[in-house]
Amino acid sequence: MNALNRFTDPVFCITRLIAGLMFASHGGQLVLGMFGAKPSDEMIMQVGGWIQVVGGLMIAFGLLTRFTAFICSGEMAVAYFKFHLLAGGFLAAKGGPINGELAVFYCWFFFFTIFYGGGRWSFDAMIGKGKAAAAAPSTA
Repeated sequence: MNALNRFTDPVFCITRLIAGLMFASHGGQLVLGMFGAKPSDEMIMQVGGWIQVVGGLMIAFGLLTRFTAFICSGEMAVAYFKFHLLAGGFLAAKGGPINGELAVFYCWFFFFTIFYGGGRWSFDAMIGKGKAAAAAPSTA
């Protein structure tokens, strides 16, 4: 299975891009009424929606990835325990708006991303290369 190790970073970056864009689209539903959804009037939903929109885009492109993933993972933990668990129980198997599977998935994916970082194909990596080149002593 070591032959697959060379694909680890590209696959993670594609996964980060897809998960981040999906997360942002869920936030867009809450605050902007995108995709046929009705925007929420509740303040806590508006705040959560903006965290999802901005955080999802930042994670998708790998900008301040670890910090953003920390915020988004925490937001999804709060969303699960405050809204999904209390509304539908531990498994929340009723479906619809009380189904907490996505909240749990996003929470753990972003928790993993805190430790993995943005990966090789991210704005974080591009910014880091510039700092590493500037910090390297010249040989001349």
